[in-house]
Amino acid sequence: MSEPVKIYTLSTCGHCKDAKKFLTDHGVAYTCKEVDLLSGDERKATIEEVKRYNPACSFPTILIGEKVIVGFNEPAIKEALGI
Repeated sequence: MSEPVKIYTLSTCGHCKDAKKFLTDHGVAYTCKEVDLLSGDERKATIEEVKRYNPACSFPTILIGEKVIVGFNEPAIKEALGI
């Protein structure tokens, strides 16, 4: 799996925690931004970034290469990762 994986989450979101646990349990390296823990300009910029991929700005928003997955959709994540 060479596609970069990036996940935008909220620290208090159960679905976000499930998504991160799923990736970790499957040995997938990923970068994570917990949007609610950011502040100021960084938070604003990150929210705009999320909206480019997911106009509803809901969480988790998962990027696997060019593929965008909104929510913890295990079948879609497995398909995008090829597992």
